Amino acid sequence: MTLIAKGKVKEVHDHGPGVLRFKFTDQISVFDKVIPSMIPRKGESLCRTSAHWLKMMKDMGINSHFIENIAPDEMLVRRVRKVTTLKELEGDDRIGCIIPLEFICRHYLAGSMWRRIQKGKVDKSIMGIEGEAVFGQKIPKPFVEVTTKFEEFDRPITTQEAIDGFGLRQEELDHIYDIILRIDSRIKTEVEKRGLIHVDGKKEFAIDDDGKIMLIDTFGTADEDRFWEMAEYEKGELVDQSKEFVRKHYMETGYHEELMDARDAGKEEPPIPALSDEMVKDTSILYGKLFERLTGEEF
Repeated sequence: MTLIAKGKVKEVHDHGPGVLRFKFTDQISVFDKVIPSMIPRKGESLCRTSAHWLKMMKDMGINSHFIENIAPDEMLVRRVRKVTTLKELEGDDRIGCIIPLEFICRHYLAGSMWRRIQKGKVDKSIMGIEGEAVFGQKIPKPFVEVTTKFEEFDRPITTQEAIDGFGLRQEELDHIYDIILRIDSRIKTEVEKRGLIHVDGKKEFAIDDDGKIMLIDTFGTADEDRFWEMAEYEKGELVDQSKEFVRKHYMETGYHEELMDARDAGKEEPPIPALSDEMVKDTSILYGKLFERLTGEEF
């Protein structure tokens, strides 16, 4: 098979007409940086978790690119092509294109949104929060944020920018929002059975060969989504079960602040250090156990 692209955590191979093969690697990345450490069985965890949700979406009547699993860390998907904007495309030219945006649905105040509020870069009122913003609080209603996908760094944009700057149509945007809320409602129902809270998560979409919105890539995993322990949350504690575990490590070591300062100043970015053997082991265990918590299957 021909390697078409190699991303931060997976390889994309040609698998014949109209079909791609995703191979999930054991690489891990945070803050758009690939960590020089491999996490044993991480790729298998992501692939099997993604397949679990994608099969469920098919049962719900949600259109996706998923075809089948062919190995614990590999799946076949329908081919789509990369474009940086849909703005100049009309008719058949829009068919089979990736929508060059990412959609993050937030249910609780955490992660980058919390950090931006702290720094005064975002007004909490856009999420309907009144009074003081508190880390970990439930947002009054799901808040969908749109970001760029193929720029050097993902950046938040308004829905109007998605339409005017990237060529997404209002009816397509409305349909995407509806799909996201349906998916997250199902994820919430499923993970609460096993004591988890779904905090937030990322989704990606394309336009299929019939001109319909199609869910693509992966979601509902430790990489794309954030989960907290429900029992601890009810006691006032926030216990992460996601890649946030690794992000926090680099925040505590000071690397994240150093990296952000360099980016803000337009300076050369510091290389990300490797994880210790203990962190590698703990992260591998986290991915395996979370697979079981999310799917109810044995890893």
